[in-house]
Amino acid sequence: MSMWNHTQVSKFILLGITDKKELQLSLFVLFLLVYIITLVGNLGMIVLIKTDSSLHIPMYFFLSNLAFVDINFSSSITPNMLVSLLTKRKSIGFAACAIQMFVFVICGSTECLLLAVMAFDRYVAICHPLRYSAIMTGKICVWLAGISYFLGIFYAVLHTTLSFSLTFCGSNMINHYYCDILPLIKLSCSDTHINETVLFAQVSINGISTTVTILFSYASILITILNIRSTQSRRKAFSTCSSHLIVVSLFYGTIFFMYLRPSSSYSLEKDKVASLFYTVIIPMLNPLIYSLRNKEVKEAFWRMFRKTV
Repeated sequence: MSMWNHTQVSKFILLGITDKKELQLSLFVLFLLVYIITLVGNLGMIVLIKTDSSLHIPMYFFLSNLAFVDINFSSSITPNMLVSLLTKRKSIGFAACAIQMFVFVICGSTECLLLAVMAFDRYVAICHPLRYSAIMTGKICVWLAGISYFLGIFYAVLHTTLSFSLTFCGSNMINHYYCDILPLIKLSCSDTHINETVLFAQVSINGISTTVTILFSYASILITILNIRSTQSRRKAFSTCSSHLIVVSLFYGTIFFMYLRPSSSYSLEKDKVASLFYTVIIPMLNPLIYSLRNKEVKEAFWRMFRKTV
């Protein structure tokens, strides 16, 4: 309870994406459409993987977890953003703001870790195919996914506790469309050095460790693929990995842009645009990228479609 007692505001005002009224209705329609596609795409991916036995392999187990995280990622932010675009209600309660940040950090951190785990899975599948079943057992897959969620929850507890232990004694207007860590740090009138250091350290450790895993995995995969004599097998291996590389590039590019810059270079207006990519756009793109560029997923979809019609 101590962290609540340090704060002298009971709610925050989210300034949103834009204050231009002529754009708000268009943005509402656009982001509502994006949110619907996100829910349908990711829920469809989970159902497809659950019901089609040919997809009951580690790669799709992790993909279904990624889809689950993306649903929660988008749902923690987009509905509130849509309400603020359509109505005059811009406020968010202190507890609701903390919950939103908590869920957002869990999903963001867990997604980083799951992408690294998926890269490792592809490395084992392509570089050590004969040992794949022995290494990526069901138990190991559950452990890897569980560790990703555990670390996501740990980071969420850490950042939410630190952020809402700050003193907010001046303006309660957050120049953002959701309760992110950096805008709250900017809003605080207390010393935020510890918060900034912990945030930079956590993003660096989490980001660098997962990036190294991904780079090592795909460097090894590339070497293995180039040594494959069969053109068809080489094309199949490239196709399997290309979807994941596209997702990784989009997600990590915006994350590093947001959180690994000196605090003096922060621009909340630019950050709002950048954060739209990993909070709203990427959760929508993930199932589209994996389904449109994956032959097994497309075949499983048409099998399910034929059964239902």
